[in-house]
Amino acid sequence: MKVRIKPIRSEQDYVSAREYLNTVIDAEEGSSEADERDVLTVLIEKYEEEHYPIDIPDPINAIRFRIDQLGLAQKDLVPYIGSRSKVSEVLSGRRELTLKMIRALNRHLGIPAEVLLREKPLSRLDEFRGIDFEKFPIAEMNKNGAFQGLDTNNLKDKAEECIRFLLNKIGGLDAVPEGLFRATASARLNAKIDPYALQGWSLHVLAKASEEKNVRPFVKENVGRPFLRGLVGLSVLNDGPRLSKEFLKKHGVLLEVVPHLKNTYLDGAAFITKAGQPIIGLTIRYDRMDNFWFTLLHEIGHIVRHVDAGSFIVDDMSLRGSKSDNDVEREADKFAEDALLSPSFVLDQEDFVTKQGVLDYASANSLHPAIVAGRIQYTKNNYRLFPNLVGRGEVRRQFE
Repeated sequence: MKVRIKPIRSEQDYVSAREYLNTVIDAEEGSSEADERDVLTVLIEKYEEEHYPIDIPDPINAIRFRIDQLGLAQKDLVPYIGSRSKVSEVLSGRRELTLKMIRALNRHLGIPAEVLLREKPLSRLDEFRGIDFEKFPIAEMNKNGAFQGLDTNNLKDKAEECIRFLLNKIGGLDAVPEGLFRATASARLNAKIDPYALQGWSLHVLAKASEEKNVRPFVKENVGRPFLRGLVGLSVLNDGPRLSKEFLKKHGVLLEVVPHLKNTYLDGAAFITKAGQPIIGLTIRYDRMDNFWFTLLHEIGHIVRHVDAGSFIVDDMSLRGSKSDNDVEREADKFAEDALLSPSFVLDQEDFVTKQGVLDYASANSLHPAIVAGRIQYTKNNYRLFPNLVGRGEVRRQFE
């Protein structure tokens, strides 16, 4: 008698289904019995997956089994794990497998990645093909707080884990601005820049921004004179830079300060995520009020006029006015200049300006004197003028 095919909800249903499957296992293709066999096979497999899962072998046991199978000794694992002491620690369970080790064991010994990755959330080993994780300045990034929340013991061996940690915060590789792992969109960059340091710094900025809560939507059309007057007006306050972060967030723009990394030669960057979130990253490598306010307004100019969703621009302000500059950078410079000082500003054109003259102009226009002094220094290309007015050492501490 045929058994009616129905969902397998109990052990008895499972036994009955298996018994009936045996009677139709050799059914002729195209017959009703063959159809029943195919449906029963799916139902039985689903029940077995849920109630009789096959446990993935322990990674260490899998490694031991494989080297025994290949007739290898523990010392033969050194090229893949790093040293005899590391091999001993891994096989004894005192050191965890890193992604670097897993890649090597998978590639050279053929141990399945899913076995070695047991209980790790990162299973796509080929996702970053072509990226040399060892070139990221991991130690310097860690010193800057990039990997807070990640176990950084044995950090030297965890370059890939560290970068994936940041990417997971951001929302995965697909959420990263296009071009970050290829070429940058900006021409205002030092020719000696280390692309891995640039990428690491950018990922740190994006990861910090991803942790911000209660961010209002950004409306580009709202960035007009009232917005700029309100922002620049904060410069007159001692804690103006810190308050600017709060001001921008209320208008849907995130400001993140991440220290400069060696060989990046960066002052700032403007990002817009693929979801449309504007982010400004600053390094404060020159701890001066005038540099802070100019770079901040320069990056706002990029966000308003040059950066689209999923793209970014990074800037080395020491190259401002150089032959390598382009129209995009000059336009962002003009945006910042006009936002900070009135087009009628002429102190930088006068042959002689006193310190009191700078202070009086700044007071009358509700500006930090550094903005006025910095403009005069730049226009006259004389950075010995008013050295005590540019606010040295007054910015970085506000973001520490």
